[in-house]
Amino acid sequence: MFRIRRIYDNQLPANQEALRQVMEIVQDRFPEIHISDVEKIPEMLENPLKYRFRSILYIAENNRGVLKGFALLSHEPQLKFCYLDYISSTKALAGSGYGGILYERVREEALMLDVIGIFFECLPDDPRLSPDVSIRKQNRARLRFYERYGARPVTGTAYETPLKPGDDNPPYLVFDDLGQGRPLRQRAAKVIVRAILERKYGDLCPPGYIDMVVRSFRDDPVGLRDPRYVSRAVEPVDSCRGRFRKIALVVNDRHAIHHVRERGYVESPVRISAILHELEKTDLFEKITPSGYSEKHIKAVHDPGYVEYFKKVCNHMDPGKSVYPYVFPIRNIARPPKELAVRAGYYCIDTFTPLNGNAFLAAKRGVDCTLTAARALLKGHRAAYSLVRPPGHHAEQHAFGGFCYFNNAAIAANYLSRFGRIAILDIDYHHGNGQQQIFYERSDVLTVSVHGHPSFAYPYFSGFDDERGNGPGAGFNHNYPLKEHITPAEHLHACEHALKRIREFEPIYLIVCLGLDTSKGDPTGTWGLAARDFERLGGLIGSRGYPTLVVQEGGYRTRIIGVNARHFFSGFCSGMSERRRKKPGRHIRPSGK
Repeated sequence: MFRIRRIYDNQLPANQEALRQVMEIVQDRFPEIHISDVEKIPEMLENPLKYRFRSILYIAENNRGVLKGFALLSHEPQLKFCYLDYISSTKALAGSGYGGILYERVREEALMLDVIGIFFECLPDDPRLSPDVSIRKQNRARLRFYERYGARPVTGTAYETPLKPGDDNPPYLVFDDLGQGRPLRQRAAKVIVRAILERKYGDLCPPGYIDMVVRSFRDDPVGLRDPRYVSRAVEPVDSCRGRFRKIALVVNDRHAIHHVRERGYVESPVRISAILHELEKTDLFEKITPSGYSEKHIKAVHDPGYVEYFKKVCNHMDPGKSVYPYVFPIRNIARPPKELAVRAGYYCIDTFTPLNGNAFLAAKRGVDCTLTAARALLKGHRAAYSLVRPPGHHAEQHAFGGFCYFNNAAIAANYLSRFGRIAILDIDYHHGNGQQQIFYERSDVLTVSVHGHPSFAYPYFSGFDDERGNGPGAGFNHNYPLKEHITPAEHLHACEHALKRIREFEPIYLIVCLGLDTSKGDPTGTWGLAARDFERLGGLIGSRGYPTLVVQEGGYRTRIIGVNARHFFSGFCSGMSERRRKKPGRHIRPSGK
């Protein structure tokens, strides 16, 4: 098992170790590269202004953080091209397929950045330029690999002119149009080649040499060499429907086992089927089968004593029977009741969230789904949707309630926090008390919630605007409690303020707790959002451009829940597309911040 994930900076231990291994691979696989060029790779990520390119680093690693390979891509958004600096697997894994997987991921990235193509250098297969037979054999293998993707050397130019007379193996300039079928125009090529030579090799290439190479681009369009090794290129990536442009959809396939058939229990299985029915009308999603995960991820967020109690009490329940908390031992929490059913109130915050034989199994599977969706972000998806029930955002470290048993979003945030800063935006009608309590003293996870004021809305005891975090987490929790009756415009305005806070925090990943109980007519809310309002909200969030995990929370008017979900994600995808057209990529952190 391995994952492909993006490294954004050199701040976290996991990223520092990954970069150390990247530099080891470069030194091992590219011995001709000067050590100073190897050592500047971390700075290329941190300080793009210095190198006049935005660097994008993808790594392939196993679950223990051992690298299998990497690809480093430079992006020039103004000139709309990418340059592939390095792509390599470890020497032991040469020819094992990791290079192909990484190159396909890089091509997807380039397409999402809306560039004309990828440029890179490849050593020549011409005996006049590469006289050594063994070296020429390796060069042919690399050119054959790229030719499978339609990438071929430019022809009719002086790019492969040696810097010094008599030098061998001067590189070809290779161009991959990403299957878009657009010719490489002479004017664009000249500007791009100058940028490559001046910015990448300015310390090696004299200005006169650069001018000579640029002037040699006379053909319009620029010629590419005819295929030499491959008769048919691989299927090109569709620039509109590339795999990673789709939202990874992970559905709790065991949610229906938690079916409480009691009058008034609104958290019903039909919620999921209603949403799925509407999502299937779109082409926005790629469905992914959930994987199983260890309980250690749950116990890293929730009290192990609570987790074990929850599992034990559910295992002892009679089929079809539910127990509701009714005794709350607040005066002596050190001595919980011996009887499991009575002890429910020891861990619960309300009287309407039942325990039954399948509650643990359904909640655990919801965690599996959400971690699977989080892992999809690490693999390269721009967005993922964990469509689960029971929900999770009311579950605190030691307590369940509000139909929630395990806090799916918080568990995913803790899992992803090894790879960068996380922001959680809760837009359920009810306050996300679970995330607030779990991360209240942490600064690596920002928790933000837009909700009904606790003076009238569940859970009543948290969600006030003066709750800002504590200790190391001071200033990293923000609540936006709103009035009982508001307009959609007022709600959108509050969400804009919440996203401004998130932008200041500059997260690597965004987790959205999607509550659809803000809709008109929801039995648990008082607001009146319609489908078009959810579309605007989705567009607002998508336009921020963060890799985003959406986790399903509330929403109980089943006649319209699916329509609202469909409009939210339609808006979200439109917002992401608009973001790519206007300003690709995440925000650049100012130096010194």
